[in-house]
Amino acid sequence: MTVSVLPAPRSRRASADAAATAWALAARGGDPNAAEHFVRALHNDVLRYVAHLSGDPQAAHDLTQDTFARAFGSLHRYEGRASARTWLLSIARRAVVDSFRHAAARPRIADTPDWQTAVERTLPRGLPGFDDGVALLDLLAALPAERREAFVLTQVVGLPYEEAAGFIGCPIGTVRSRVSRARATLERQLAEAEAPAALAS
Repeated sequence: MTVSVLPAPRSRRASADAAATAWALAARGGDPNAAEHFVRALHNDVLRYVAHLSGDPQAAHDLTQDTFARAFGSLHRYEGRASARTWLLSIARRAVVDSFRHAAARPRIADTPDWQTAVERTLPRGLPGFDDGVALLDLLAALPAERREAFVLTQVVGLPYEEAAGFIGCPIGTVRSRVSRARATLERQLAEAEAPAALAS
C-alpha cells in the first residue's frame, strides 16, 4: 500500500469533499462517470481507514471493495446531508466490524496458535516502506481502540476534529484528548524502539 498518510490542507480538503459529495449525488442519479469520480476521490481515504482500523493491511483492499459495494447498494438512500466521505467512512467502519465478527465465528484451520504471525513470516521483506508500514500498524494496534480510531480519522484520513467527533459520536474535546494521548503513546513507543538501535551504533 503506497498511499500518503498526510492529510490535505483544510481548504483543498473541503473543496474535495464538496466535489465527492456532488459526484455521489450524480452517481445516485445514474451517471457512470460520476460514479467513477466518486470512487477515485475517496478510495485512498477508505483504504487508509480500513487498514488502520482493522490492523490487517492484507485485508484492506478487500474491505475497501466491500465498502464501495455496500455504498453503491445503498446510494439510492444517500441524500447528501453528511459529506460523502463521512458517509462512506461510516460504511467502512461497519464493514470492518462485520469482518471481525465473521473472523470470530470462523473456525481456525491453521495448526499454529498464531496464524497471523505465520502469514506475516511468508510475506516478502526488503520492499520499500514494508518494515515502516508494519511498524506503524504494530504501534497503532497497541493503542486502545477509541484512541486509535480518533488518531486515524484526524491524523491519517485527515478529518477535522469537529467532523471526527460527529462521526464517532462524542464531544470534540474528547477527540482532541484521545488524539493527544495516542500521539504521546506513539512517541514514547518510537523512542523506546529507537533506543536499542542508538546504543548499538
